[in-house]
Amino acid sequence: MASKFEVVAEPARREILDLLLGAQRPVAEIAEATGLSQPNTSRHLRILREAGLVERRIEGQRRVYRVRAEGFGELAAWLAPYVRAWRESSGAPQR
Repeated sequence: MASKFEVVAEPARREILDLLLGAQRPVAEIAEATGLSQPNTSRHLRILREAGLVERRIEGQRRVYRVRAEGFGELAAWLAPYVRAWRESSGAPQR
């Protein structure tokens, strides 16, 4: 299985995550918004789900996906020192 870093390195998957950050969406809507075929969208969603970054709910024939925020802990922990360094060097607001 790919690491979470490898999973989010794929631009199409980042686009899907961006879409899902705003709202949960069915596969067909994600495919339409990204311009990907439905099978390709489903493949990317499966990879994101296996990495623990999204989860799905089944509604009849539809599969509805949403971001699984707790799945980003590993990425956030790795990125935190870099965010601090950026804030310190850029004068960005500290949080």
